[in-house]
Amino acid sequence: MPVAVASHSFPKHHALRQELTARYPNAVFNETGQPLRGADLVRFLRGHDKAITGLEVLDAALFAAVPEVRVVSKYGVGLDMIDLEAARRGGVSVRWTPGVNRQSVAELTIAFMIALCRRIVPLATDLREGRWGRGGGRQLSSATVGIVGCGHVGKTVAQLCRAFGSTVLAHDIVDYAEFYREHAVRPVALDVLLHDADIVTVHVPLDSSTRNIIDAPRLELMKPTAFLINAARGGIVDERALTAALAERRLAGAAADVFSVEPPIDHELLRQPTFLGTPHIGASTEEAVLAMGRAAIAGLDLEHGSLELTSKT
Repeated sequence: MPVAVASHSFPKHHALRQELTARYPNAVFNETGQPLRGADLVRFLRGHDKAITGLEVLDAALFAAVPEVRVVSKYGVGLDMIDLEAARRGGVSVRWTPGVNRQSVAELTIAFMIALCRRIVPLATDLREGRWGRGGGRQLSSATVGIVGCGHVGKTVAQLCRAFGSTVLAHDIVDYAEFYREHAVRPVALDVLLHDADIVTVHVPLDSSTRNIIDAPRLELMKPTAFLINAARGGIVDERALTAALAERRLAGAAADVFSVEPPIDHELLRQPTFLGTPHIGASTEEAVLAMGRAAIAGLDLEHGSLELTSKT
Protein backbone atom coordinates (compact mmCIF):
# COMPACT_ATOMS: atom_id res chain seq x y z
CA MET A 1 0.00 0.00 0.00
CA PRO A 2 1.30 3.51 -0.79
CA VAL A 3 2.50 6.03 1.76
CA ALA A 4 0.07 8.81 2.73
CA VAL A 5 1.70 12.20 3.39
CA ALA A 6 -0.87 14.01 5.53
CA SER A 7 1.44 16.93 6.32
CA HIS A 8 0.35 19.88 4.18
CA SER A 9 3.77 21.53 4.19
CA PHE A 10 5.86 18.48 3.20
CA PRO A 11 4.62 18.34 -0.44
CA LYS A 12 5.36 22.03 -0.98
CA HIS A 13 9.06 21.17 -1.16
CA HIS A 14 9.91 19.76 -4.58
CA ALA A 15 13.08 17.98 -3.45
CA LEU A 16 11.24 16.14 -0.66
CA ARG A 17 8.52 15.01 -3.03
CA GLN A 18 11.12 13.67 -5.43
CA GLU A 19 13.08 11.86 -2.72
CA LEU A 20 9.96 10.24 -1.27
CA THR A 21 8.48 9.13 -4.60
CA ALA A 22 11.84 7.68 -5.63
CA ARG A 23 11.44 5.23 -2.74
CA TYR A 24 7.63 5.06 -2.67
CA PRO A 25 6.35 5.73 -6.23
CA ASN A 26 2.68 5.49 -5.22
CA ALA A 27 2.90 8.02 -2.38
CA VAL A 28 -0.11 10.35 -2.09
CA PHE A 29 0.08 13.91 -0.79
CA ASN A 30 -2.21 16.31 1.04
CA GLU A 31 -2.54 19.07 -1.55
CA THR A 32 -5.13 21.14 0.35
CA GLY A 33 -2.58 23.50 1.89
CA GLN A 34 -4.15 22.91 5.32
CA PRO A 35 -3.79 20.32 8.11
CA LEU A 36 -6.38 17.56 7.75
CA ARG A 37 -8.75 16.93 10.65
CA GLY A 38 -11.43 14.50 11.70
CA ALA A 39 -13.27 12.73 8.91
CA ASP A 40 -11.09 14.36 6.24
CA LEU A 41 -7.97 12.89 7.83
CA VAL A 42 -9.60 9.46 8.16
CA ARG A 43 -10.55 9.47 4.47
CA PHE A 44 -7.05 10.52 3.44
CA LEU A 45 -5.30 7.83 5.50
CA ARG A 46 -7.69 5.03 4.67
CA GLY A 47 -6.05 2.23 2.66
CA HIS A 48 -2.46 3.13 3.69
CA ASP A 49 -0.18 1.31 6.08
CA LYS A 50 2.43 4.10 6.40
CA ALA A 51 1.95 7.81 6.92
CA ILE A 52 3.95 11.01 7.35
CA THR A 53 2.18 13.51 9.59
CA GLY A 54 2.92 17.03 10.81
CA LEU A 55 0.28 19.07 12.63
CA GLU A 56 -2.47 16.46 12.31
CA VAL A 57 -4.16 15.24 15.51
CA LEU A 58 -3.75 11.47 15.84
CA ASP A 59 -5.90 10.23 18.73
CA ALA A 60 -7.55 6.98 19.76
CA ALA A 61 -10.57 7.61 17.51
CA LEU A 62 -8.33 8.16 14.49
CA PHE A 63 -6.30 5.01 15.09
CA ALA A 64 -9.51 2.99 15.55
CA ALA A 65 -10.94 4.39 12.30
CA VAL A 66 -7.89 3.44 10.20
CA PRO A 67 -6.49 0.24 11.75
CA GLU A 68 -4.54 -0.43 8.54
CA VAL A 69 -2.08 2.35 9.44
CA ARG A 70 0.87 0.59 11.08
CA VAL A 71 3.64 3.21 10.84
CA VAL A 72 3.51 6.96 11.49
CA SER A 73 6.67 8.97 10.79
CA LYS A 74 6.70 12.49 12.24
CA TYR A 75 7.54 15.48 10.07
CA GLY A 76 8.94 17.81 12.73
CA VAL A 77 9.78 17.29 16.37
CA GLY A 78 6.62 18.09 18.37
CA LEU A 79 4.70 15.04 19.61
CA ASP A 80 1.84 16.79 21.40
CA MET A 81 -0.47 16.08 18.45
CA ILE A 82 -0.07 12.28 18.77
CA ASP A 83 -1.64 10.12 21.49
CA LEU A 84 1.31 7.78 21.94
CA GLU A 85 -0.51 5.47 24.35
CA ALA A 86 -3.39 5.07 21.89
CA ALA A 87 -0.86 4.32 19.16
CA ARG A 88 0.79 1.69 21.32
CA ARG A 89 -2.54 0.04 22.12
CA GLY A 90 -3.37 -0.03 18.42
CA GLY A 91 -0.04 -1.53 17.46
CA VAL A 92 1.03 1.58 15.54
CA SER A 93 4.75 2.31 15.40
CA VAL A 94 5.45 6.04 15.78
CA ARG A 95 8.87 7.13 14.48
CA TRP A 96 10.48 10.44 15.42
CA THR A 97 13.90 12.07 15.01
CA PRO A 98 14.69 14.44 17.91
CA GLY A 99 16.60 17.69 17.49
CA VAL A 100 16.44 17.75 13.70
CA ASN A 101 15.46 21.45 13.62
CA ARG A 102 17.46 22.61 16.63
CA GLN A 103 19.68 25.11 14.79
CA SER A 104 16.80 26.78 12.99
CA VAL A 105 14.75 27.30 16.17
CA ALA A 106 17.79 28.35 18.19
CA GLU A 107 18.78 31.00 15.64
CA LEU A 108 15.25 32.44 15.66
CA THR A 109 15.43 32.58 19.45
CA ILE A 110 18.66 34.56 19.28
CA ALA A 111 17.06 36.88 16.72
CA PHE A 112 14.20 37.48 19.16
CA MET A 113 16.67 38.24 21.93
CA ILE A 114 18.54 40.84 19.90
CA ALA A 115 15.34 42.39 18.51
CA LEU A 116 13.89 42.77 22.01
CA CYS A 117 17.12 44.00 23.61
CA ARG A 118 17.68 46.64 20.91
CA ARG A 119 13.98 47.55 20.44
CA ILE A 120 14.43 46.97 16.71
CA VAL A 121 10.76 46.54 15.76
CA PRO A 122 9.26 49.59 17.54
CA LEU A 123 12.14 51.81 16.43
CA ALA A 124 11.84 50.63 12.82
CA THR A 125 8.09 51.28 12.97
CA ASP A 126 8.69 54.77 14.33
CA LEU A 127 11.15 55.52 11.53
CA ARG A 128 8.74 54.27 8.86
CA GLU A 129 6.08 56.59 10.27
CA GLY A 130 8.41 59.59 10.26
CA ARG A 131 9.53 59.56 13.88
CA TRP A 132 13.25 59.66 14.63
CA GLY A 133 13.19 57.63 17.83
CA ARG A 134 16.30 56.83 19.82
CA GLY A 135 17.10 54.47 22.65
CA GLY A 136 19.73 51.85 22.09
CA GLY A 137 18.48 49.23 24.53
CA ARG A 138 20.96 46.76 25.96
CA GLN A 139 23.51 44.22 24.76
CA LEU A 140 22.93 40.50 24.75
CA SER A 141 26.55 40.08 25.78
CA SER A 142 25.87 41.56 29.23
CA ALA A 143 22.52 39.83 29.78
CA THR A 144 21.73 36.88 32.02
CA VAL A 145 19.76 34.40 29.90
CA GLY A 146 17.55 31.79 31.56
CA ILE A 147 16.77 28.69 29.49
CA VAL A 148 13.75 26.65 30.60
CA GLY A 149 14.32 23.25 29.03
CA CYS A 150 17.87 22.35 28.06
CA GLY A 151 17.25 19.63 25.50
CA HIS A 152 18.38 19.79 21.88
CA VAL A 153 17.21 23.37 21.18
CA GLY A 154 17.97 24.62 24.68
CA LYS A 155 21.56 23.39 24.50
CA THR A 156 22.09 25.08 21.13
CA VAL A 157 20.65 28.34 22.48
CA ALA A 158 22.96 28.08 25.47
CA GLN A 159 26.03 27.67 23.25
CA LEU A 160 25.05 30.61 21.06
CA CYS A 161 24.43 32.82 24.10
CA ARG A 162 27.77 31.86 25.60
CA ALA A 163 29.41 32.82 22.31
CA PHE A 164 27.93 36.30 22.77
CA GLY A 165 29.30 36.41 26.31
CA SER A 166 25.98 36.08 28.14
CA THR A 167 25.65 34.51 31.56
CA VAL A 168 23.46 31.42 31.10
CA LEU A 169 21.14 29.79 33.64
CA ALA A 170 19.22 26.60 32.90
CA HIS A 171 16.36 24.65 34.39
CA ASP A 172 15.43 21.13 33.32
CA ILE A 173 14.02 17.98 34.91
CA VAL A 174 17.06 16.17 33.46
CA ASP A 175 20.50 16.83 34.93
CA TYR A 176 22.81 17.71 32.04
CA ALA A 177 25.76 18.10 34.40
CA GLU A 178 28.48 17.40 31.83
CA PHE A 179 27.01 19.90 29.35
CA TYR A 180 26.60 22.52 32.07
CA ARG A 181 30.24 22.15 33.13
CA GLU A 182 31.57 22.21 29.58
CA HIS A 183 29.69 25.37 28.61
CA ALA A 184 29.69 27.27 31.92
CA VAL A 185 25.91 27.02 32.33
CA ARG A 186 24.51 27.26 35.87
CA PRO A 187 21.58 24.95 36.65
CA VAL A 188 19.01 26.52 38.99
CA ALA A 189 15.45 26.04 40.20
CA LEU A 190 12.76 27.48 37.93
CA ASP A 191 11.74 30.25 40.33
CA VAL A 192 15.38 31.30 40.77
CA LEU A 193 15.84 31.41 36.99
CA LEU A 194 12.74 33.57 36.53
CA HIS A 195 13.85 35.96 39.29
CA ASP A 196 17.46 36.34 38.13
CA ALA A 197 17.30 36.29 34.31
CA ASP A 198 17.16 39.33 32.06
CA ILE A 199 15.85 37.12 29.25
CA VAL A 200 13.81 33.95 29.79
CA THR A 201 13.36 31.55 26.87
CA VAL A 202 11.34 28.34 27.03
CA HIS A 203 12.26 25.17 25.15
CA VAL A 204 10.18 22.39 26.69
CA PRO A 205 7.66 20.07 25.00
CA LEU A 206 3.97 20.67 25.63
CA ASP A 207 2.38 18.12 27.94
CA SER A 208 0.33 18.09 31.12
CA SER A 209 3.36 19.06 33.21
CA THR A 210 4.34 22.07 31.09
CA ARG A 211 0.98 23.52 30.05
CA ASN A 212 0.86 27.12 31.33
CA ILE A 213 4.09 26.52 33.25
CA ILE A 214 4.78 30.22 32.79
CA ASP A 215 1.60 31.55 34.41
CA ALA A 216 0.66 34.76 36.22
CA PRO A 217 2.43 33.94 39.52
CA ARG A 218 5.62 32.99 37.68
CA LEU A 219 5.49 36.09 35.50
CA GLU A 220 5.34 38.07 38.74
CA LEU A 221 8.75 36.64 39.63
CA MET A 222 10.40 38.20 36.58
CA LYS A 223 12.09 41.59 36.58
CA PRO A 224 10.04 44.45 35.07
CA THR A 225 13.04 44.98 32.77
CA ALA A 226 13.10 41.35 31.60
CA PHE A 227 12.00 39.74 28.33
CA LEU A 228 10.16 36.44 27.76
CA ILE A 229 10.49 34.29 24.61
CA ASN A 230 8.49 31.24 23.55
CA ALA A 231 9.64 29.43 20.40
CA ALA A 232 8.64 25.99 21.67
CA ARG A 233 4.88 25.30 21.78
CA GLY A 234 1.77 27.38 22.29
CA GLY A 235 0.16 26.65 25.66
CA ILE A 236 3.40 26.67 27.64
CA VAL A 237 2.95 30.38 28.42
CA ASP A 238 -0.38 31.64 29.76
CA GLU A 239 -1.15 34.17 27.01
CA ARG A 240 -3.76 36.10 29.02
CA ALA A 241 -1.36 36.51 31.90
CA LEU A 242 1.37 37.60 29.49
CA THR A 243 -0.94 40.16 27.88
CA ALA A 244 -1.73 41.64 31.29
CA ALA A 245 1.94 41.77 32.29
CA LEU A 246 2.87 43.61 29.10
CA ALA A 247 -0.11 45.98 29.26
CA GLU A 248 0.70 46.88 32.87
CA ARG A 249 4.41 47.21 32.10
CA ARG A 250 5.32 44.52 34.59
CA LEU A 251 7.44 43.00 31.83
CA ALA A 252 9.62 44.90 29.36
CA GLY A 253 8.70 42.80 26.36
CA ALA A 254 8.02 39.35 24.94
CA ALA A 255 8.29 37.41 21.70
CA ALA A 256 6.53 34.27 20.51
CA ASP A 257 6.66 32.11 17.42
CA VAL A 258 3.93 29.79 18.73
CA PHE A 259 0.43 30.31 20.12
CA SER A 260 -2.19 28.27 21.97
CA VAL A 261 -4.44 28.65 18.90
CA GLU A 262 -2.87 29.07 15.46
CA PRO A 263 -3.45 31.41 13.75
CA PRO A 264 -3.74 33.31 17.06
CA ILE A 265 -7.11 34.72 18.10
CA ASP A 266 -5.83 36.75 21.06
CA HIS A 267 -5.42 40.02 19.18
CA GLU A 268 -4.99 41.92 22.43
CA LEU A 269 -1.63 40.21 22.87
CA LEU A 270 -0.64 40.91 19.28
CA ARG A 271 -1.48 44.59 19.71
CA GLN A 272 0.85 45.10 22.67
CA PRO A 273 3.63 47.47 21.47
CA THR A 274 6.28 45.49 23.35
CA PHE A 275 5.22 42.14 21.86
CA LEU A 276 6.89 40.59 18.81
CA GLY A 277 5.11 37.67 17.14
CA THR A 278 5.94 35.47 14.15
CA PRO A 279 3.74 32.83 12.43
CA HIS A 280 5.38 29.61 13.67
CA ILE A 281 8.46 29.93 11.47
CA GLY A 282 11.02 28.43 13.86
CA ALA A 283 11.54 25.30 11.77
CA SER A 284 10.79 26.87 8.39
CA THR A 285 14.30 27.53 7.13
CA GLU A 286 15.31 25.74 3.95
CA GLU A 287 17.86 23.69 5.88
CA ALA A 288 15.42 22.65 8.61
CA VAL A 289 12.65 21.73 6.18
CA LEU A 290 14.99 19.42 4.27
CA ALA A 291 16.34 17.87 7.46
CA MET A 292 12.85 17.25 8.89
CA GLY A 293 11.55 15.87 5.60
CA ARG A 294 14.47 13.51 5.10
CA ALA A 295 14.17 12.33 8.70
CA ALA A 296 10.47 11.61 8.13
CA ILE A 297 11.25 9.64 4.95
CA ALA A 298 13.93 7.65 6.76
CA GLY A 299 11.57 7.04 9.66
CA LEU A 300 9.22 5.07 7.43
CA ASP A 301 11.84 2.31 7.57
CA LEU A 302 13.28 3.23 10.99
CA GLU A 303 16.62 4.30 9.54
CA HIS A 304 19.21 7.01 10.12
CA GLY A 305 18.70 7.53 13.83
CA SER A 306 14.91 7.77 14.00
CA LEU A 307 13.43 6.56 17.28
CA GLU A 308 10.53 4.15 17.60
CA LEU A 309 8.35 5.57 20.37
CA THR A 310 5.77 2.79 20.54
CA SER A 311 6.02 -0.97 20.43
CA LYS A 312 3.75 -3.14 18.36
CA THR A 313 1.32 -5.41 20.22
